[in-house]
Amino acid sequence: MTDTAATAWWHPARHADRRPLLLARNRIQSALRRWFDDHGFTEVDPAALQVSPGNEAHLHAFSTDALSHDGTSRRMHLHTSPEFAMKKLLAAGETRIHAFAHVWRNRERGALHSPEFTMLEWYRVGEDYSTLMEDTVTFLRLAATTTGAPLLRFRDRTCDPFAPPERLSVAEAFTRHASLDLLATIHPDGSTDRDALAAQMAGQGMALSPDDTWSDLLSKVLVAHVEPHLGQGRITILDRYPAAEAALARACTDDPREAERFELYACGVELANGFGELTNPAEQRRRFGLEMDEKERVYGERYPLDEDFLASLALMPPASGIALGFDRLVMLATGAPRIDSVLWAPVAE
Repeated sequence: MTDTAATAWWHPARHADRRPLLLARNRIQSALRRWFDDHGFTEVDPAALQVSPGNEAHLHAFSTDALSHDGTSRRMHLHTSPEFAMKKLLAAGETRIHAFAHVWRNRERGALHSPEFTMLEWYRVGEDYSTLMEDTVTFLRLAATTTGAPLLRFRDRTCDPFAPPERLSVAEAFTRHASLDLLATIHPDGSTDRDALAAQMAGQGMALSPDDTWSDLLSKVLVAHVEPHLGQGRITILDRYPAAEAALARACTDDPREAERFELYACGVELANGFGELTNPAEQRRRFGLEMDEKERVYGERYPLDEDFLASLALMPPASGIALGFDRLVMLATGAPRIDSVLWAPVAE
C-alpha cells in the first residue's frame, strides 16, 4: 500500500480517528433539526443547479452545461448559497424555513474552506434580524452542550459560548481596533470615499496600494486589524456593515450609511452572515449590477442575474435570513483542526 493510501480519509485507521468527530456532527445536526421543529420551521431542500450561482463579486462558482434532449446547451451553475431559491419560497408563502444545503465555491481550499460544504440557512418572515443573532448564539451553545465541550476551540483559540456575546458595529470595531473613523469615509447616500479611507490608513502607517478600491481597503483593515480580535473568549456579533458591503440587506432606518447585516465570530472564525433582507427588486438589480461590474473588473467574468429571483422580490414579505457554516460549527464544537476532519467524505485534493 502506498503512503498516500495509508493517509487517505478512507483508510480504516484514518477513518477510525475521524469517526468520533463525524458522529458528533450527526448529533449536532439532529439537535438543530429538533430545535427547528420545536420552533415551527419547515425544512426545505433547494435545488443546487441554478441559472445564477449568486452575484457577489468575490465568490466563484462551479459551472456546467445542461443539455436538452436535442443536445441544445444551456449554461448552469452550482449555487454558492441556497438564498435565491429560499427567498422564492418566502414569496410563495412560506414563513419559517431552514435548509442544510450543500453549496459549492470555487477557488476555496484550506483549513476553514472546502470547495463543497454544508450551509445551514434559515429565514423568518416578519421578524427583526436581531432575532437571528439570538438563534445563532443558541446554536453555538446547543452544539457545545451536545458534544460536552465547555469551550469552543480552533487551534490555540477558545471561546465560551455561554458568556454574554459582544455586539459592536463595524464602525465601532474600526475605531477600537484600528483607530479609524469609517463612517467619515461614507457619504450620506451610502456611497464611499476611497481617498478619505486611504488617508486615514496612511496616517496609521497601514499598507495600501494605489489600485485598492474602498472595498479593498476595508477588507485589508478587517483581516489585519479587526478580525484577529473577534470571538476571543466570547462570541462577537459584528453588526451594521457599511451599505456598500451589504448588497442583499436593507439599509438601517437610522443611518443609510449602514445596513442590517451582521457576522458572528467565535475563536476568530467567521461562522454566520445574517441580513434584514432587501425586498426592492429595482434596488437589488442595481446592486447586483455593481457587484458584477466589480467581478468583471477584477476577474474578467460575470454571472447572469436570476430574473425569477428578482421578480419574486415583489411578492416577498419583510424577512430576515442567515447562513451559517455548519461544518465550521462542528469544527469548533469538536476542536477539529481542519474542515476536512468533519466531512464524511471530503472533496479529493
